[in-house]
Amino acid sequence: MERDAENGQAAAAEHAREQASEGAASDGLLDKLGLIESQPLEHRARGFEQLHDELLQELQRSDQGGA
Repeated sequence: MERDAENGQAAAAEHAREQASEGAASDGLLDKLGLIESQPLEHRARGFEQLHDELLQELQRSDQGGA
């Protein structure tokens, strides 16, 4: 019975990872991360900061829409 619970948890975790990956791919997040990672080290911090700001704005918009 314990093994069934572990298998269920593993399957749920894998499903969550797949959904997150699909969501990230559909909104271009992976492309943006790839672009940032391809830049020289001294430019990456600014790229990650801009991405952070974009994601924060999107999160805040979705919070306001649900209220």
